[in-house]
This record gives sequence, structure tokens and C-alpha cells, in this order.
Amino acid sequence: MHCVHYSSGHCRSCDLLDIPYPEQVKNKQRHLQSLFGDRPVDQWLPFACGEAQGFRNKAKMVALGVAQAPVLGILGSDGEPLSLVDCPLYTGRMQEILSALPPLIQRAGIPPYNVQKQKGELKFVLLTHSLAQNSFMLRFVLRSDKALERVQRMVPELRERFPDIQVISVNIQPVHMAVLEGDQEIYLTDKQHIVEVFNGIPLAIRPKSFFQTNPKLAARLYQTAANWVASTSAQRIWDLFCGVGGFGLHCLGKNVELMGIEIEPEAIRCAQASAKQLGYEGNVLFSAFDATALQATSGQFPDLIIMNPPRRGVGQELCALINDSRVENLIYSSCNAQTLIRDLESLSHYKAFRVQGFDLFPHTQHYEVLVHLQRDAAA
Repeated sequence: MHCVHYSSGHCRSCDLLDIPYPEQVKNKQRHLQSLFGDRPVDQWLPFACGEAQGFRNKAKMVALGVAQAPVLGILGSDGEPLSLVDCPLYTGRMQEILSALPPLIQRAGIPPYNVQKQKGELKFVLLTHSLAQNSFMLRFVLRSDKALERVQRMVPELRERFPDIQVISVNIQPVHMAVLEGDQEIYLTDKQHIVEVFNGIPLAIRPKSFFQTNPKLAARLYQTAANWVASTSAQRIWDLFCGVGGFGLHCLGKNVELMGIEIEPEAIRCAQASAKQLGYEGNVLFSAFDATALQATSGQFPDLIIMNPPRRGVGQELCALINDSRVENLIYSSCNAQTLIRDLESLSHYKAFRVQGFDLFPHTQHYEVLVHLQRDAAA
């Protein structure tokens, strides 16, 4: 992948771009195996790879510059605003929409937020692309509602020029901190979600629900997990940190009962909508609460647990609870292999049956890893 921002030295977000992509993947495989060290693994599966550019479905743009010349991107290595609307990680249509936004923001007179001066209104612009329906969700993160009317005036032109933008909203984030979004979401369109489809499973995407940013490879990740689950013949499944339900919904069948748990209510609403659309309402329960609260139901463990935690991992408390259970199989999907290894120390009654890496984040040090853990018969 060629990127003028990287070659100029102004953007180093893709810090592995100088390394040929096949070599990047080999290095990640070696890194993952080194983290496991002497820990036994029955099956090491080859890294799953996807496209090296145009693979991202979400853009998170910082609003920079001034009202007369807004810039969407990041602060470059020289400390000046750097436009990234043409970032090659994004699809062509995403680049087209992002490139059209700065002139619209300028005409609307919406000043970008200045962190040092703590003045201005527009903090971020977030754009999400559904490949299945070729539709978009566009969000403007504002410091307050003072510029809300100015954003509203942009909507007719946006919808006329880009009819594939189905959802437009404003998020209010008032605090002077490095926080992406606030609690208040104001919808400027009737529609409040877009839908992506992985392996025939519709997944609703709402503004504050987590969703994988590499959809084509995420589809392979979910399908691999579903295949591993099917091989266990598990009928009662917990999907912890379930997000919009991608893993759990892939594992449903006629005789499968699923409980999905996620702390973000918007994600739970998405998962519930997908289950209803698939006709699985009767044997599916999605609940919005912290997974660590599972102690209250620890006496009724399922056959299998799927875990897809944030970068900080599952945590010692929940791992200890699961470790003392009689659950036979765990499917652990991690975006941070180091916290995964730490959690495995607490899951001492389990051994790694198979491990596979997924390069969801090309040109960076990051990757996803899927692990099938089986309870040690001697435990």
C-alpha cells in the first residue's frame, strides 16, 4: 500500500508500512507464538489475512484547524493539522464523502474544537460504512448543542449529494478530555441504524455500539468461531462482552440456547433486533450489564462460553469464576494478545486446543487472536 502521508513522514499510524505485507503477517505469527512460550497448544493454525488497503469500514476524524479552513484528520508530525480524508485504508466511497465534508462544515460556520484554548464546537467526525447494503452512518461529535442547528442545516445537502448516508446524528461530548463521545445522541434522520451482513447474519450498527472495523476478515473470524463451537455440540452458550451479537448469533441453531451480555445498552438493542430478524427470539436472551456480575448466576454455567473482551482483557475476577466452574469449552477472541496471555494464567484449568491469528489491522502491530480452550480432564 502506498500512502503519501506516510512517505512524507507526517502520519505514522501505519507504523509497519515499510515492511512487505506477507512479512508483516509472518512477524505477527512469530510474535503470537513467542507470547505463548512453553504453553502447550495442540493446533497452531495459519494467520488469516485479508486486503492490505481499503479494508476499514469506520473513520474517526479529529476536527482541526479553524472555522474558515476546517481539517479532518490528525495533528501531523510537524504539529500542523493533517487532512486524512484520502487515507487509503478507507473505501473509495468513504474517501469521497469525507472529502466533501470540510467545505460543508466551513459554509455552515462550525468551528473545530481547539484543545489548548478549550474553544470551538466540532470535536470529531465519525463515518461508518456497511458493505452489505452500501450504506453509511455519519456522526458529528460536538462540545455542546450550540452548533446543532448549523449541523441540521447541512443535512438536506448531504442527503441529496449522498443518498447512501442513511443515518446522521450529533453526539454531545462536553468534557475537556480525550473522550470520543458523550452520552447524548441526537438523530437528524428517521433511521437510527445501518445493517451489515456477515455470513448471512444481519448485524445492526447503532452509533455507540462496538463493531469490527475490518468487515471482510471479521466475517471469517465469526465463521471460524462458529465452526469451533459446532464441533463441541454445545447447546447452552454464554456470549460475554457480546457487542452487537456477532459471535453468539453465528452459533445459534434449533437446539441452542444463547445468553449474550454486554455493558452497552445500544449494542444489546442491536443484538436483540438481529435475533428477532433471524427468528431466534425464544431461545436467545441479550442483557445489558457488566459481565463481572455473573457471580449471581455462577451456579448455572453453560456448556460453552464465548468471550470477546476489550483490550484490557477479561480480568482476574471473572477468569477465576470461570476457572472454578465446570464449563468444558471456552472460545476467547482477543485484540490484545498480551492481556490474553495474562488471562490464561488465571484460567489454569484450561489448555489451548487451537489458536489462530487474524490480521484485522494490517500495517500496525495489532491483530486479533482466536483461541479454543478446553477444560483439563484432571482439573
